[in-house]
Amino acid sequence: MHDIPLRPQQNIVGLALMAVLMALGIAVLKPGVGPYVALGMVVVIVAFASVQAALYLLILSMLFSPEIAVGTVQGRGVGGREVSIRMDDILLLVVGFAWFAKSILYREFKLIKHTPVNRPIVYYMLACVLATLVGILLGRVQPKTGFFFVLKYFEYFFVFLMVIGHVTTKDQAAHLIVVLLVTCCLICVYAIAQIPSGQRATAPFEGESGEPNTLGGYLVFIMALVVGLLMHLRHVPARFLLLILMVLAVIALGATLSRTSYLAAGVLLLAVGMAQWRKPAVLASVLLIAALIPVLAPASVKQRVSDTFFGRQYGGEIKVGKNIGIDLSTTQRLQSWQNVLSEWVHQPLLGYGVTGYAWADAQYVKILGETGLAGISAFIFMIYRLWRTAREALLKETDPFCRGIAQGFLLGMIAMLAHGVGANTFILIRIMEPFWLCAGLVMLLPTLEGKATEAAGEPADAWRAMIPARMTAAR
Repeated sequence: MHDIPLRPQQNIVGLALMAVLMALGIAVLKPGVGPYVALGMVVVIVAFASVQAALYLLILSMLFSPEIAVGTVQGRGVGGREVSIRMDDILLLVVGFAWFAKSILYREFKLIKHTPVNRPIVYYMLACVLATLVGILLGRVQPKTGFFFVLKYFEYFFVFLMVIGHVTTKDQAAHLIVVLLVTCCLICVYAIAQIPSGQRATAPFEGESGEPNTLGGYLVFIMALVVGLLMHLRHVPARFLLLILMVLAVIALGATLSRTSYLAAGVLLLAVGMAQWRKPAVLASVLLIAALIPVLAPASVKQRVSDTFFGRQYGGEIKVGKNIGIDLSTTQRLQSWQNVLSEWVHQPLLGYGVTGYAWADAQYVKILGETGLAGISAFIFMIYRLWRTAREALLKETDPFCRGIAQGFLLGMIAMLAHGVGANTFILIRIMEPFWLCAGLVMLLPTLEGKATEAAGEPADAWRAMIPARMTAAR
């Protein structure tokens, strides 16, 4: 990965301008915001100095990024919601600028590299923009609200484009995956530390209420990547570290008390069994884990799941037989789906526009309500292309690390599709940034130079950094 060479004069001028902006920001903004501005400017300086370092910082900021509220937006689909700027928003702008500059300074760099997913992404973006513009013209969408939310949707795709534009070797891909796994380990420790408080575990910087469902979806996706690597890597120390991360992720997932994430984890377990049904040892392990979950699960997790069907009834819940009644929260979610479907028929082609329809806590009915048949068709096309390309990479690759990433991404995609039944998974920034980063790496696997692991399953340099020298020497 090449960084942009700058002359000393350019460095001095750039640093001086950043220092002035930092001083102005600290002086103008509120006292509590000043330190964040200073930290943000330091990150900007690092990002300009090295694009590779910026990618690492972006991965860390996906879950550890503070938010600064800059205003509010109104709309039928969002109510009154704050507009905030995150550290990864700044990083994406910085890396995007560096990407654009590299395409000008170096002829061998293309502004946008072609992948099988580019066209479906464009179709989905066009559907969102067109549906929102029509919604604005008809008064269903507030212009400012629609603009910010559409921009947020596109930010996830920019992560994808940024990765395919910068990563050129399998060793670079291995380093990015390691940083992603280390970040997940830190998040797991943070989530587990919240268990004594009795509150549902959430990621940092999510406010007082937090978003346990988002953290749960993120953990399930990373667990899928870990499972994929465990299926193909044979190096014992690396597998040991991956197993430790898996245990931490399972404990943290339980602490979220997110039923949608539990569903996604169950689908992940089922997908692993189906993918490895020809291997008796793996299939037996999957069946054993499925049998032990009801026994070993904490009481809080069992109670959370039980309350879905056998909890206290407040009136208005959907009944299933005489003794089973779906809890009020799930009932309201199902009713919102019904409302979307009943009104969608009046705007079947383009829907009501992004944020133009009442909030529905499910990805697919939300897409249908906001962008109609055009949006849901483009979304399905995009998922199909992702699946087909990742599967081709899995079948063609001989490198154990690359096969593990492709396998893990396929499993993670299945789990996130299940997660989308009860959450707006594909617009949640803390899930979609890792998802599209991995999607970019998988799309690049056939074109990357070098090898991330050796034929015998030896770890790449990135994996060696995680393994003590004594363990490596004892191999």
